[in-house]
Amino acid sequence: MNSMDSSLKVEIGSYNSGNIPPLLHEIRHALRNLLDNGETTTIDLRSLPMAPGEQQQLLDILGKGEVSARLDALGASEITESGYAGVWLIIHYNNNGEVMGEFIEITRIPAILKAQTADMEESLAALQVKLEEI
Repeated sequence: MNSMDSSLKVEIGSYNSGNIPPLLHEIRHALRNLLDNGETTTIDLRSLPMAPGEQQQLLDILGKGEVSARLDALGASEITESGYAGVWLIIHYNNNGEVMGEFIEITRIPAILKAQTADMEESLAALQVKLEEI
């Protein structure tokens, strides 16, 4: 089934808080807002009341896209594109491998992947030094 198929049926298991359909609507509205206004949206999955198994059902519905990245800075972070372009799952871990945060970010590219200005300035200076050495 194409990820954009409008006939998608949400099957909820025996535990049901009823939050998956409204969350999918929120994601859809956020994606529309990103396209229309360039505004990004972040949804904190750990702040949502979900019944056991519902988060996995949500992730199954969103599917997996073509892009994933792993960062190691103050603990690991996993960034995974969903099956819907512009909808990303981001999980942050502490140094012990415990989940510290889980987010859905609706954006063209997650903020955590963008190069920081200070880091780029340091790289520019380091490259200049390297060029002077050769």
